[in-house]
Amino acid sequence: MTNPTALPQFLHFTDPGLREQIEALPEGTALIGISTTGQAIAVDLNAESPHVLVCTATGGGSTTMLRSLTAQFLHQGAHALILDPKRISHLWAKPLTTVTHRGNTAGIHDALVHLASELERRLDLDGDLDDVPRLIVSVDDANTTLRQLTRYWETFRHNDDPKTSPAIAALEEALRVGRAARIHVLFSGRPQGTVLKGAVREPFATVILARFTADTWQRLAPIAGPAPKQHHPQQGRFHVVQQGDAHETQAIWMTDGDVVKWLTDPDDNES
Repeated sequence: MTNPTALPQFLHFTDPGLREQIEALPEGTALIGISTTGQAIAVDLNAESPHVLVCTATGGGSTTMLRSLTAQFLHQGAHALILDPKRISHLWAKPLTTVTHRGNTAGIHDALVHLASELERRLDLDGDLDDVPRLIVSVDDANTTLRQLTRYWETFRHNDDPKTSPAIAALEEALRVGRAARIHVLFSGRPQGTVLKGAVREPFATVILARFTADTWQRLAPIAGPAPKQHHPQQGRFHVVQQGDAHETQAIWMTDGDVVKWLTDPDDNES
């Protein structure tokens, strides 16, 4: 049984030693936070099914989680496509040269259609990807994004066009074979059959949950045991499910300013 008081109330990127711990991680690994047992809980993109699902209620910290993970992979040399349907959740990313930030529906649609071409190009390299940067596809507020993409496609598709939006099909394909192309999806939302065709859990090696219902837990973390009781969830506290185990974890807090400063001036070690 874990002791929820073993963690600090807040875990900031600038806390002593934490940035050094993050920067010492191997390429393709990002720190989520510290568990109640003191264990470092991380995402490993080199694992099987190397995609991440973040599912929280409103205000549960999903945007903060996407920012932290995406920033860490960018620091390691990855590129990122950030889909931001609210248009303001990830403004930190707009000035970065290794990031494509899209907010309006037309831009998100076109970016995902281009993703399909990039996925095919990478797969044609037959594994010769040593000089190809990882690509992180960060989908914030994914359910809103998918609804908007569906409506957008319905407005101009012709009778002989596929019913499914090509943008949604591209995202589904990235979830299916992205590992072989060094393309990884960070999906914030409740997965729907529209995208995953009923495979709710399989594409994700890491599931990060906060402010969840018992039904959500049963759908997304069934082999991790019964849903934990969450009467008063603490800010920044998540349950991370990996390989059938659930870890109550205090996540790293990285502000927009932290991220931009770190990525544009990586030699600056000031707190």
